[in-house]
Amino acid sequence: MSPGDFQFLADLLKLRSGLVLAADKGYLVESRLLPVARQRGLDGLAALVAGLRKRDEALTRAVVEAMTTNESFFFRDTTPFETFRSYVLPQLLASRAAARRIRIWSAAASTGQEPYSLAMLMAEEKARLAGWRVEIVGTDISAEVLTRARAGLYTQFEAQRGLPIKLLVKYFQKEGDQWRIAPELRAMVQFRELNLLEDFSALGRFDVVFCRNVLIYFDQATKSTVLDRIASRLPEDGMLLLGAAETVLGLTDRFRPVKDRRGLYETNRAKAA
Repeated sequence: MSPGDFQFLADLLKLRSGLVLAADKGYLVESRLLPVARQRGLDGLAALVAGLRKRDEALTRAVVEAMTTNESFFFRDTTPFETFRSYVLPQLLASRAAARRIRIWSAAASTGQEPYSLAMLMAEEKARLAGWRVEIVGTDISAEVLTRARAGLYTQFEAQRGLPIKLLVKYFQKEGDQWRIAPELRAMVQFRELNLLEDFSALGRFDVVFCRNVLIYFDQATKSTVLDRIASRLPEDGMLLLGAAETVLGLTDRFRPVKDRRGLYETNRAKAA
């Protein structure tokens, strides 16, 4: 790929998805986009970029989806889910006792493992949540991965990866050589296509937001903007969970870290007031 084509692609991805494509990511471009070129009957990356320059919207969407689709697995990193179960959920049960409603947003849902992990966690707490309405919303920029997420069907490798065997047996049914998550858990999660660079006020307000392993792909200005807009979707006692390599520090004063809870942030009431 010529330097000019690479820069055009980088600019397009930044504009459409916020993804910052560093100059040393040529290998990633080839591995992700050569299959797209082949599927479209294009003779390599130069022809693909030529199509993008002609403002082929279908091709542009395919390229953005291919470049922004990231790996996911159940209960990824473990700590955020344990933090939610042992620290966040008890607070919500106390503070939302009158409304008996909890809304959770998984802001980079990919193929559904994160929101379904949350659904399993909440199902395991059904005794404490009897009579409560739990709503989980999973969003992603990629329509393709959301189609898979809605189906809730996973390969043997995907089903086993990060998922305790007791939960696999309890909440999944075998279908051939794949596993499908139980319909009652699928019913707990709504999936919507969403670009975090665009307005997401229509989603409403949430008690907790999981926005993990997505900010790392944005530049500083985009990170700050996204975090501030997430803050506007949370109440005064709302909470945000980020990935292990992510932080709010130096990006926004709308959140502050929760002491001794890695990756957990609470809304900064004094700053937001």
